[in-house]
Amino acid sequence: MHLRLLSWNIHKCVGGLDRRYDPARTAALLAATAPDVVLLQEVAQKGSWYRHERQVDILGDLLGFPHRSYFVNVRFGPRRGEYGNAILSRFPITQTHNVDLTIGRRKARSVLHAALRVPIGHGGRSLHVFNMHLGLGERERRAQLQRFLAEEPFAGLRPTTPIVVAGDFNDVWGTIGKRLLVPAGFTSAARPLRTFPAWAPIRALDAVYVRGAVALQRVATVRSAVARRASDHLPLLAELRLS
Repeated sequence: MHLRLLSWNIHKCVGGLDRRYDPARTAALLAATAPDVVLLQEVAQKGSWYRHERQVDILGDLLGFPHRSYFVNVRFGPRRGEYGNAILSRFPITQTHNVDLTIGRRKARSVLHAALRVPIGHGGRSLHVFNMHLGLGERERRAQLQRFLAEEPFAGLRPTTPIVVAGDFNDVWGTIGKRLLVPAGFTSAARPLRTFPAWAPIRALDAVYVRGAVALQRVATVRSAVARRASDHLPLLAELRLS
């Protein structure tokens, strides 16, 4: 079975250049890419800056995706609200967990997990997706990935189980996945894809990795005019084949 997965740091639906809050613009780009599963970082809710809206539900409703998981990592207050990671899916979510990856006193970070029931074969098959947003420091990111690999639910999954790990790795040098995820059995694009800043990308901060009975057939940045304005990151769109 073929499916499309999109990973994107949406910058709280605030444009990277025009600084305009516009969730409809974010939703329009998502809809245009026709994804089956969406992994979003920096999804906001509450706060007067965001009209006290819950973005995971606004985007899910505009996409027509009834299956959602959301976890808040950072809380500011009545003006700036709070934000975290979200998973939106065309397929039912049968399990969901949030794994805390915060290191010491640094900003709260986590990876959001969802098990999706994909209609393939007799009764369907589970696809495990992990939506990740790592820290800004190199040592911090390394420690966070090591914790992710060592803890449940990932540590309890078999090598053949189809798994996707994607998100904003803040990987300035494009090397952390090769050092830690590839030795754990993951594969990714042949070369890092530049996603930041969206209007003139020079850094490959975002990535998609797969392991087990799922193949990464193609992954590319979405470089439309809307994508260059809607956030400070470009989205990554992956074509997957689930066997």
